[in-house]
Amino acid sequence: MGFLAPWFLAGLAAVGLPLWVHLLRRHKSEPLPFSSLMFFEKRTQSSIKHRRLRHLLLLAARLAIVVLLALAFASPYYLKTVTSNSGEAALRIIAIDDSFSMRAGNRMERAKAEARGLLTGWRPGQQGQVLGVSQNVRLLTQPTSAPEELRAAVDSLSAGDGRSSYGEFARALRATAESLKKPVEVHLISDMQKSSMPPGFSDLRLDASTTLVIHDVGAAAPNWTVESVNVPRRFSDPKRVRLLATVAGFGTPAASKQITIACNNRTLGSKPVNVPANGRVSAEFLGMEATHGLNRCEARIDGGDALPQDDAHLFSLERSDPRRILFLHEGRQQRDVTYFRAAIEASAESNFALEPMPVESAANVGLDKFAFVVLSDAGQVSQPLDEALRRYVRAGGSVLIALGPSAAARSAVPVLGLKIASSAYASRAGERFQLLGSGDEAHPALRNTNRWENVKFYQTIRVEAPDARIVARLADQSPALLEQRLGEGRALLFASTFDNISNDFPLHPSFIPFVEQTARYLSGYEDGAGGYLVASSFELRREGAQAEAVEVLGPDGNRALSLQEATRAKTLTLASPGYYEVRRGSGRNELVAVNIDRRESDLEPLPKESLELWQGRRPDAPQAAAGQAVQEQKPENLWWWFVLALAVAALAESMLASRYLGMRT
Repeated sequence: MGFLAPWFLAGLAAVGLPLWVHLLRRHKSEPLPFSSLMFFEKRTQSSIKHRRLRHLLLLAARLAIVVLLALAFASPYYLKTVTSNSGEAALRIIAIDDSFSMRAGNRMERAKAEARGLLTGWRPGQQGQVLGVSQNVRLLTQPTSAPEELRAAVDSLSAGDGRSSYGEFARALRATAESLKKPVEVHLISDMQKSSMPPGFSDLRLDASTTLVIHDVGAAAPNWTVESVNVPRRFSDPKRVRLLATVAGFGTPAASKQITIACNNRTLGSKPVNVPANGRVSAEFLGMEATHGLNRCEARIDGGDALPQDDAHLFSLERSDPRRILFLHEGRQQRDVTYFRAAIEASAESNFALEPMPVESAANVGLDKFAFVVLSDAGQVSQPLDEALRRYVRAGGSVLIALGPSAAARSAVPVLGLKIASSAYASRAGERFQLLGSGDEAHPALRNTNRWENVKFYQTIRVEAPDARIVARLADQSPALLEQRLGEGRALLFASTFDNISNDFPLHPSFIPFVEQTARYLSGYEDGAGGYLVASSFELRREGAQAEAVEVLGPDGNRALSLQEATRAKTLTLASPGYYEVRRGSGRNELVAVNIDRRESDLEPLPKESLELWQGRRPDAPQAAAGQAVQEQKPENLWWWFVLALAVAALAESMLASRYLGMRT
């Protein structure tokens, strides 16, 4: 017999507690009336006889409770000999890991040889199936008894670019066992990467009818990789660009590596870095003399490790002239222009040029040449301008609307048509200002703004927007910032002004990141991530957007979408590493860089104990060859029996205590 949690046996030390309680029982003498004590001799009476144990059955019950409680928590078990026959499995599944890490050395060749060995001597009538395992599980064959079909599926496999996930594999096995309702024998052939494990070991649980046999074809190997590249995707001034590349080593000694930055096959910079043992280091590059337009760039280190395919990290850059922002304002007001321009120019990665214009002069301006439009407390917006702004937003443009005293006289918000309910005003002298109550910090406009801490609002415009996304609320729960979708575009509505009159927002440090992040968000700079991983999704069009044709060229130069998908698909699965060129009907093109998940670069294998635990046997248990019976010892838990004995002992203790205490009473 053994214990799964033997440290709980330390609780056996508590058996002295019932003994101590019984020995400390106080002796009580019963007083008797007597006429005189003068004829009695004084002497010291021994108390030893009063310290004798009494109620031995009650004591035994209490001792049993303590012992059984400690043993139950220690989870006792005994080894039960069972006979299993792997040949009795109704379906034998051969699952081969074809993730990116299987490119290291000859792992894929060894895995296929292992699978062919399982097909040798295939019994007539034996049902089998071949699976490919990476970020998802793929059926390479249907259940069949033809070994030549299974062998052809094994031969067709090659290491891919995806990431392996044992949690997803276990989930697929549970679904298979549930649908078949009969035993399944699974042979997993993999390099058993530690990084492929799910967050919790319980995610690897298998059905009771599933037998798992692991064939490990991997081993620890040193590997260096360019883990990440941090750089603005779009810029206008190359001298202000700062690039930070991180080189990581997995299971590696300390080494010196040369990292090179190149765009369009032209080297822009190179420097050596000293990578610590099994660690990472970052290299900084200032200035990116990339050509105008879209650039295909990469950060590369010199190779010489187990996985040369991950020695480069791809990224895309777009160099363009500063994007223009149209700032429409009341002709008499200039304070809002001054503060907004100062915030744009103070941005560390500013790629915008502000063009202020009185709203009275903007009736015939072409809006398509602007990244987005700011409508700052414009009271009198002409009907032609309002309709032009609506068409601009519906076609994919963006607008930032600020409401102030001029808007209070209107019944509806320009462009959006939302009803203006009221205007709330508080005097600066009375300290009756409003503060921000809550905010959605996941929204880009509130990122790095410290939730507008200590910003005082003296006048706000309250609007009715039942379908809008409330980004920030004031303390009285009225909206301070909201977002409304309109066609393919979007509008942000700020319920105050930028002139330091209706609020003191422009005087706070949070105003600059608010303007910067809002400008990047409305101009499309925040659309998508700076880099994507293999098997991730790329958004082609927003929900509710018009059916605009989108052409996508994959890394091989071929179209990645069919004609039907080009007009209807919402997302695109990025199946391969490389560059995807996205061409939209609106003329807005993108270059998407896709990289391999760097968790695949860590070739550290799982410990043997974890593998045995997943298979549900001890490390020294014999393994069954295909079709052979084997006797093995499996632990049989005795926990429930000890809990049952504990309940009986507790019931006996309660009955004995009631009896003895009742007699004393």
